[in-house]
Amino acid sequence: MAVKAPLLEARTIGKSFLGIPALDGVDFTLNEGEVHALLGENGAGKSTLIKILTGVYTRDRGAIFLDGDEISPSNVGEAQLLGIGTVYQEVNLLENLTVAENLFLGRQPRRFGLVDRREMNRRATVLLARYGLSIDVTSLLSSYSVAVQQIIAIARAVDLSGKVLVLDEPTASLDSHEVEMLFAVLRQLRDEGLGIVIITHFLNQVYDIADRVTVLRNGRLVGSREIASLPRSELISMMLGRELQQVTHHSHATEETVADGTAPIRFEGYGKRGSVAPFNLSIRPGEVVGIAGLLGSGRTETAFLLFGVDKSDSGTATVDGQQITLSTPETAIAHGFGFCPEERKTDGIIGDFSVADNIALALQARQGWAKPLSRRQKAALADDFIKSLDIRPADRERPIKFLSGGNQQKAILARWLATNPRLLILDEPTRGIDIGAHAEILKMIERLCEQGMSLVVISSEFEELTAIAHRVIVLSDRKHVAELSGDAVNADAIMQAIADAAAASRTEAA
Repeated sequence: MAVKAPLLEARTIGKSFLGIPALDGVDFTLNEGEVHALLGENGAGKSTLIKILTGVYTRDRGAIFLDGDEISPSNVGEAQLLGIGTVYQEVNLLENLTVAENLFLGRQPRRFGLVDRREMNRRATVLLARYGLSIDVTSLLSSYSVAVQQIIAIARAVDLSGKVLVLDEPTASLDSHEVEMLFAVLRQLRDEGLGIVIITHFLNQVYDIADRVTVLRNGRLVGSREIASLPRSELISMMLGRELQQVTHHSHATEETVADGTAPIRFEGYGKRGSVAPFNLSIRPGEVVGIAGLLGSGRTETAFLLFGVDKSDSGTATVDGQQITLSTPETAIAHGFGFCPEERKTDGIIGDFSVADNIALALQARQGWAKPLSRRQKAALADDFIKSLDIRPADRERPIKFLSGGNQQKAILARWLATNPRLLILDEPTRGIDIGAHAEILKMIERLCEQGMSLVVISSEFEELTAIAHRVIVLSDRKHVAELSGDAVNADAIMQAIADAAAASRTEAA
């Protein structure tokens, strides 16, 4: 009996940007009536592959086949005509148009040369009924929830294309009930023979909806597996590139050697709906608290809450025994908090400003813009940190965008150290920097800890957390699910906690 060819197949796909490989010989197959999850951490190549399949990017090498025929879509429109539709995390529809207008935008039924609105509304109603939606299609799209908008976008994509549906983070803004509503639609489409590719960072959702999973890492294919026979711990190992094995906790510090602070910073029942579930967190002076989890688990969202970038809608924050309100980053700075964000080029530095101006920003913000720091003060501040942190080149007037990633990171650290913070939050402090700068920053974290500063360090490198953290908070699906301390602070335990949380979440959903 002949084996049926895949619905969609990509063979040895390669793509580079400015000479840097984004995909290197990647294979991918999708079958009829299948939901296929595409997974990987930041920079794995997921988005690049999807954009090649849907005509956004042109591949440098390799081949794509649909129903056994080679295709080369040069734009999204061509991909749609071939049968490949895409729905992104941010619904790519127009909120100022009606539901019906969105469904048939660019292909409205006409009568006597004019748009036949009655026929368009009728077709829209019939189309959405297929997905279990009974709504007023003459209402503006903006009057409906994000979940309903997602289903409308899917209905349009399937009606336009009808063979392959690509979903990029479709559940990122949905609650659990809305996720199940969306998944019911996807199961229906799968049963009708549609091939569905879904990108998501929610591990439990992969096991809820997917039939197969393909994992990419650093632009290369790690493997494709049937989800029913793939343990969660093994999937996590595929994504992170390391096996579940015992890793020694290298930090010499233990809970007993943490500075005996009498006034820890406390967050109780702290959270924000749709961002991070309420959590309890206490951070003592001289303690490094690590935050671990897969991409999309709520790591950065936790940092945003702690620093007032996002305002909590539950719980309390306490400093020196007094309850405080962290409504903005300015209030956080006023209470002695500092924050080095993950995306340093977009959220950390001001590229055209000098190194000196970038270092002075936080101190100036705390002092108030009505009392500007003098050029002499900025120069002295910059020279001090350039020397102490070995920022290279040692030129305070050079625009910071011309520094290497590691030296930019040192300058951002200098910015907050200049304020003498009591709590410093570091989100991926060593990502994208060279080995030498990486080691220097880890040593600096240890020194700051010894000096009595409280630190929260977020890292996707679990061995890194193992080396520096006294405790590690593990996140999964935007919840704080475990706290590890002492000998339990190792990569094995962190990965196992993530896997256990995903399994527990699926059991609860069932």
